[in-house]
Amino acid sequence: MNNALLENAPFISAALAFFIAQFLKPFINVLFERKFVWSMLFSTGGMPSSHAAGVIALATSIAFTEGIGTVDFAIAATFAAIVIHDAMGIRRAAGKQAEVINEWSRLLSDIHREGQFTPENLKTMLGHSFSQVLGGVLLGLIIGLSATYQIIGH
Repeated sequence: MNNALLENAPFISAALAFFIAQFLKPFINVLFERKFVWSMLFSTGGMPSSHAAGVIALATSIAFTEGIGTVDFAIAATFAAIVIHDAMGIRRAAGKQAEVINEWSRLLSDIHREGQFTPENLKTMLGHSFSQVLGGVLLGLIIGLSATYQIIGH
């Protein structure tokens, strides 16, 4: 069996960070919302940002293994910046728009009680707040450094 993938520190770091962040979401939600929501294991949004954790772990591991002056690090850092910008900006705005559309749908449903209009709720938890991204960044840094250190042994 080829162990090349299991010895690829940037890949393992990014995957671990993503999955650990997703796993933590329902447990952290208990702290803030006082309820455990299993569906958060598979949803977007929430604390910490698994997208931020994954891309930061990737960039951190590449910086550690290849150096910050490499093309690989430049690509990873640029990719991380785009993903984080998207999570905090574009997807967060789309979530806010979904909240407004859902409210309009409820109003239309009340106006048309005879059933001509049936509302369909749009997903509103699409993006991340600054603190959720910061949580993902910190988790990504920790996992990126520790997983890379464990794999390459330096």
